[in-house]
Amino acid sequence: MQSAIVLGGGMIGVSAALHLQRRGWAVTLVDRREPGRETSYGNAGMIQAEAVRPYAMPRDIATLLKIATGRTNDVRYSFSSLHRHLEPLLRYWWHSAPKRHREAIEAWARLIAYATPEHEILIREAHADNLIRRAGYRLLHRDAAAFELAIKTAEQNRADFGVNFRVLSGGELAKAEPLLRDDLPGAIHWLDTWTVSDPGALVTAYSELFQRLGGRILLGDAQTLQQTSSGWSLKTDNGPIDAANVVVTLGPWSPDLLQKFGYRIPLVRKRGYHMHYSGGPSLDLPLVDTARGYAMGPMAKGIRITTGAELTGPDAPATPVQLASAEASARELLDLGKRAEPEPWFGTRPCTPDMLPVLGPAPRHRGLWMNFGHGHQGFTLGPASGRLLAEMMSGETPSIDPTPYRPERF
Repeated sequence: MQSAIVLGGGMIGVSAALHLQRRGWAVTLVDRREPGRETSYGNAGMIQAEAVRPYAMPRDIATLLKIATGRTNDVRYSFSSLHRHLEPLLRYWWHSAPKRHREAIEAWARLIAYATPEHEILIREAHADNLIRRAGYRLLHRDAAAFELAIKTAEQNRADFGVNFRVLSGGELAKAEPLLRDDLPGAIHWLDTWTVSDPGALVTAYSELFQRLGGRILLGDAQTLQQTSSGWSLKTDNGPIDAANVVVTLGPWSPDLLQKFGYRIPLVRKRGYHMHYSGGPSLDLPLVDTARGYAMGPMAKGIRITTGAELTGPDAPATPVQLASAEASARELLDLGKRAEPEPWFGTRPCTPDMLPVLGPAPRHRGLWMNFGHGHQGFTLGPASGRLLAEMMSGETPSIDPTPYRPERF
């Protein structure tokens, strides 16, 4: 029986472990915490079938100046930490040129096509359907010109990739949601996306399925990983474990581990915050406020507001300025109620400069595999990328061409 250690208990790691297990592998999942407690816990709770275009970096001077001068809530940066991000940001800007972005879209959309079908299998097997709603989400626009442009882009996405949507006027949106105003231009209702009432609970359900099927979950420190004559060894709270293969699914912490084996993988590390609110009327579906750079959606703990990207140091204290701005913007739209937690949650999203995940074998170490860097869509793409990785590791013909995601491209 082939054996593997999967390092990282988020959506990516748990999904990869399940797909390997399905192919007869003996798999041990190792993390420093219980599954689903890091980045997979703190997202907007959407499995985004419509997200066929990875997020490109703005290239027009006006938008870049807005970001640089702090006049947008999508992106905030700490000047003292900017040097950490400069090289991957420059690469990100280069890859965001129209021709290179089109190439990224082609590779990205092939993975996205498997997102909901692969989640569907795991949801059913994990008995987690109570966490899922299959009714889409709404993309709110405050500017009429931006709304018209967004409709054209949506129409192009429907023509190119078959994604479904409906255009709502401001009045229709106000009737569908408990909004305090009906003077907005409108919204795009993306119909194919699924929403999750508790993202962490979905990862937990998948991990419990993995255990029911015979998988082991242990606590341990990924930095203790060592190559041996027969494969790989790692120290855990239960003692050392060995396997012929190891899969690095540590999200933003992956490059730190891989650096000790001589791999330098650039990442744009985007910190995000969230907070729950209770006491006001609930939203029907998640609502993304494009102009103000945040999302809010109904969750088990109340309405969750999730922010955009903060570029800061990995150990920097919380500076939830974006959250405060998002909360103020949300209160213009509806009665949020009160904060349900004393402090906001925050975590880091790992984004590669070319907007594609790092997925495949390490070029210089037998039995070392990588699966991370899914940007804002790790929660969406966990089962799809887990399937592709397991196919590669098992010697099967991959369901899609894995070449664009190969680690050696860096």
